[in-house]
Amino acid sequence: MDYDKLEAYFLSLDRSLFLEGEYRKLSEMNQPLPIGFGQTISQPTLVLMMTYMLDPDERCRVLEIGTGSGFQTALLSAFSEEVYTVERIPELSEKARRRLDAMGYRNIFYRIGDGSDGWKEHAPYDRIMVTAAASKIPDELLHQLNRGGKMLIPVGPENLQELLLVRKNQDETVEVETVEWVRFVEMKGKYGWNRKE
Repeated sequence: MDYDKLEAYFLSLDRSLFLEGEYRKLSEMNQPLPIGFGQTISQPTLVLMMTYMLDPDERCRVLEIGTGSGFQTALLSAFSEEVYTVERIPELSEKARRRLDAMGYRNIFYRIGDGSDGWKEHAPYDRIMVTAAASKIPDELLHQLNRGGKMLIPVGPENLQELLLVRKNQDETVEVETVEWVRFVEMKGKYGWNRKE
C-alpha cells in the first residue's frame, strides 16, 4: 500500500464530521473521543496505522467489525473494492450509514448484529478489521478470512490489549504477530472479557 497516498486521503477526511456536539471542536486532537453508547472514535494516528498495516487494495473485500462513527469505514472504503461493516448498536450503525451515504461512499454494506459472528453470507474476506477488543481471536472470523488474507484485532484484558496482525497462508495455516499495545472498547458477547468458559 502506498503510504503517501493513504496519508493524503486520511488528511483530507474531516474528522469533525464523524463527531457530534461538544466533541466536534476536539476533532483535531490525537486522542479517542466519545461517540455515545459507551463507544469511541479511535485516535487518528491509530486509525492511519491500522489501515496501513491491514494493507487493503482495490481488489479487496473487507469485513469491518465495529462501524462506530464510520471514520475507519470511510478510510477502508476509499482503498477497497467493498466494505462489509457490522455494528451491534443500531443507532450508531444508522448514523454512520447516513453520514457515509451523504459523503458519497457507495461500496459499503451495513449490518446490525454481533460482530464476533462476522458476516458469513459474504465470506470469505481478504481483509478483516476489528475495532473492539476480544478475549481471544474469534474462530468465526478466522474461518471467514480468505487464504492469503490479513486480520487486525486487539486481544487481551480490559486495560491493555495486544494488537494482533493475523495472516492466513494458502495452506490454511495461521501466523500471528503482535504489532502494538492498545486500549479498545470491549467486543460484547462470547468473546468479551467476562465470558464464561
